[in-house]
Amino acid sequence: MTRTLFSASLVAALGGLLFGFDTAVISGAEGMLQTLFVPEYEAIAARFGDGIFSNSTFWHGVLVASALVGTIVGAIAFARPADRYGRRLVLMWLGSLYLISALGSALAWDAGSFFVFRFIGGLGVGGASVVAPMYVAEIAPARYRGRLVAMVQLNIVLGILLAYLSNYLIAGAGFGVNEWRWMFGVEAVPALAFTLLLLTNPRSPRWLIAQGKTEEAANVLRRVGAGQQGLAAEMESIRASLARATMNLSDRLFQQKYHKPILLAIAIAAFNQLSGINALIYYTRRIFEMAGAEGASALLQSVIIGGTNLVMTMLALLVIDHFGRRKLMLVGSVGYILSLGTTAVAFYMEATGPIILASLVVFIASHALGQGAVIWVFIGEIFPNAVRARGQALGSFVHWVMAATISLTFPLIAEISGAHIFAFYALCMVGQLLWVLFAMPETKGIPLEEIEKKLGIA
Repeated sequence: MTRTLFSASLVAALGGLLFGFDTAVISGAEGMLQTLFVPEYEAIAARFGDGIFSNSTFWHGVLVASALVGTIVGAIAFARPADRYGRRLVLMWLGSLYLISALGSALAWDAGSFFVFRFIGGLGVGGASVVAPMYVAEIAPARYRGRLVAMVQLNIVLGILLAYLSNYLIAGAGFGVNEWRWMFGVEAVPALAFTLLLLTNPRSPRWLIAQGKTEEAANVLRRVGAGQQGLAAEMESIRASLARATMNLSDRLFQQKYHKPILLAIAIAAFNQLSGINALIYYTRRIFEMAGAEGASALLQSVIIGGTNLVMTMLALLVIDHFGRRKLMLVGSVGYILSLGTTAVAFYMEATGPIILASLVVFIASHALGQGAVIWVFIGEIFPNAVRARGQALGSFVHWVMAATISLTFPLIAEISGAHIFAFYALCMVGQLLWVLFAMPETKGIPLEEIEKKLGIA
C-alpha cells in the first residue's frame, strides 16, 4: 500500500470520525439543553391544544432530532454535487459544515438557533455517509478496497466513543453552566483539520476520467499503486464502468422485478432503528440517570458503551465474511431481545444501575456484531448494478427517517415509562428475528449476479 493511498484514505475516513462524533456528542448535553430551553418549549407548546404538540417534551425531542433531519436531507443532496464538482471538493464543503455547526451550536443563543446549527451539522453527517465511502472506494485499488472502506465505518464508531469520552472529560473540567457549549465546540478542532488536510488529497481518478482529465487521473492511479503495466487496463475498466452507469440511468428502481430487494432494504433499515440504537446513542446519559446514576457516573458509563461498540465493530469486520450476514443477524437479534428485555424488566422492577449497564453493554455488542456490521454490506449486495446506487440511497433514506423518529419519540415515551419503551424495542426485535429466520437470504460468498438470480431479478 503506497503512502499516498494510506494517507488519503485516512484523511477521508476522518469524515466518518466527525460523522460519529457529531451524532453522539449531544448525548452529554441534551438534559442541560432541556432545562435551558424549557420556557421556549412551553411557549411553543402553548400554541397548540390538547395532543402531542402541546407537550414541551415533544419539542425537546424535535430539538435533539434536528441533526437527523439534516442528515436525511444531506444523504440525498450531496450525491449529485459530488458527481459535478468532485468528491474531494464536496468533502471539503462537508468539513466546513461540521465546523460551522460546532461553533454555531456552542454559541447558540436560543432553541431556534441551536436547531439551525445542529441541522447544518446533520447535512454534513448525511453527506459524509455517502461521499466519504464513495471517495475511498474510487481511490483504492481492488485488493485494498474492502479494508479501506471499512476504515470509514470503524472511524464512525471511534467518533462515537471520542464524543462520549470528550463529554466525560469536559463534565469534570468545571465549566459550570457553559459545559454544554464546550461539548459541542471541541468538534471545531477535528472539523478544521479535516477540511485543511483534504487539500493534500488527490482527486478521485474515476471522477477525473469522467471529466476528461485523463492525464491527472493516470498520475493519481500511479500514486495510489497502479503499476505501469496495469495502468491502461485500470483506466479502460473505469471508462467501461462509467459507460455502463450512464446506460443504467434509464432503469427505474421502483418496478416489479426489484420488489424483493426493495422490501429487504426497507426491512433491514427499519429494524436497525426499531432496536432503539439511536435512542441509546442520543440519550445515553439520560438513560443511565433514569437508572439512578448521577452526572459524571452516567457519562463514564457512556464511555463504556462506546468502547464496547468499537471493540465489537472491529471483531465483526473480521468475521463477517467467515460466518456470513445471516448468522451475525441471528446472533445479534437474540442478543437484542435478551438485553432489551432485561433492561425493560429492570426498569419495571426499579433495579439498580449495574444491571442496566450490563444489559446495555450486551445490547451495544449485539448491535455492533449484527446490524451495525451487516446493514450497509447487505443493502449493497442485494441490488443489481443498474440500480445499486439508488437502492443504497433508498436504504439510507429509510434508515435516517426511522432514526429521526426514534430520537424524536424517545423522551416523550420515556417520560411516561422507561420500561415501556425498552419493552417496545424488544418486541420489535422479535419481529426482526422472525424476518431473519424466514425472509433474509444469505449473501456471503455469492457472486452479485447469482444473488440477482436468487432474488428472481435476472
